[in-house]
Amino acid sequence: MRLALIVLFLLTGFAAPAMAQFLSGRDMVALGTQGPAAATEPHDITAYIDKSEQRMTVHINGQPRYTWPVSTARPGKVTPNGTFTAYFLSRHHRSSLYDNAPMPFSIFFHSHYAIHGTDQISRLGTPASAGCVRLHPDNASILFDLTKQVGLDHMKVVIRE
Repeated sequence: MRLALIVLFLLTGFAAPAMAQFLSGRDMVALGTQGPAAATEPHDITAYIDKSEQRMTVHINGQPRYTWPVSTARPGKVTPNGTFTAYFLSRHHRSSLYDNAPMPFSIFFHSHYAIHGTDQISRLGTPASAGCVRLHPDNASILFDLTKQVGLDHMKVVIRE
C-alpha cells in the first residue's frame, strides 16, 4: 500500500515534501489530483476507519483526501462497527471514564465514542484504545476543523473490521 502511494506521488507530480509527510505518517496525504476540484469547499466529510488495517481515510465531497494511522480498541474493549453521524464537538475534552485523560479535538459519533487526538503517538497503527478512535493530534485538529466547517450533520463515520 505504501509503495503504491509513493508511486502515485511520483506519477502525479506531488512535491517531495508531500511524500515526506506521508512517510512520516503524521500529516496529510493528498490523494487524487490537484486543481479546481481540490479547491472546492468541503460540504460532506466521511471518515472511513478500517480496524484491521488501523487506518482512517477521510473523504471530502466523496473524494479521498487524507489517510492516517489510528488506534482503535485494544483486546477486551470495543470500537463499534457501523455508520454514524457526528453529534458533538469538544476541542479540549477530558475523559470522564478514564482518569480525566486528555481527548483533544473530540468528535463524538456514538454514545461515549469519539475520534480524538492522543498523546500516545507511538501506539498509532495498533489497537490501543478503550474504544475511541485515536489520531495524531495534528490530524485530529484537521478533521475537527473540517467538521466545524461542514457541520455535524455532514460528518459521517464509517467503521468496519
